[in-house]
Amino acid sequence: MSSARSATGQGALLILGGRSDIGGELARKLCPGREVVLAARGTHGMDNLSHKLEALGATKVHQIDFDAAAIDSHREVVNHARQLAGEISCAVVAFGILGEQERAEEEEAHAVEIATVDYLAQVSMLTVLSDAMASGYIIAFSSIAGWRARRANYVYGSTKAGLDAFCQGLADKFELDRAKDLALITARPGFVIGSMTEGMKPAPMSVTPEIVAGAIVKEIHKQDGAKPRSKTLWIPAQLALLAFVMRLVPRPIWRKMPR
Repeated sequence: MSSARSATGQGALLILGGRSDIGGELARKLCPGREVVLAARGTHGMDNLSHKLEALGATKVHQIDFDAAAIDSHREVVNHARQLAGEISCAVVAFGILGEQERAEEEEAHAVEIATVDYLAQVSMLTVLSDAMASGYIIAFSSIAGWRARRANYVYGSTKAGLDAFCQGLADKFELDRAKDLALITARPGFVIGSMTEGMKPAPMSVTPEIVAGAIVKEIHKQDGAKPRSKTLWIPAQLALLAFVMRLVPRPIWRKMPR
């Protein structure tokens, strides 16, 4: 196994969803002075990012095959990452699918696929990471879509609602657990303009992957030198006000709201 810490004292960075827009942005911002593991379904298409990370200061970049839907393989994937790069001090759970709402309403297999990747696999991986990691940060992604499910995308929204509740409980566990210096940062962005939403009309308070990653890294740097603390981040921060208003909209009006 590689040394548990890099030359700068940082543990390895694990990006689960190595081809995701936000995962890539976080990798760029967090890679200097540490080994990085990019995990995605098939290792194709990650060479360019790997080269960029090395140019930005990553001491070494590894690529591993990871199928989020293969839940039984999750612990093996994390153990493999640790064997390659040493102990993990930051893990980013950035995989997910948007799915097709209309298709999911007619094809139960597609509805289950969305639920599996966006909820069940997230719960599984977060549980594995919370057990395997000794210290540092785990980063997970909720969404404004889970704050109050809408008719227009209730399958995806329901997975984010469930994941958000799970993350709240996991964060509380970390805050009460004195045996580990481990924290969960839960990002709650609005509409993210990127490859996952290509062709869709941006919603109010839309953000880019760079903005989301920047807010997360800012929180990590703000805690630099202190015991890691769990945090839920509305991105942008003004989104918290919109979320409050969303709760007040009468249901007959709400069910007609667009995505």
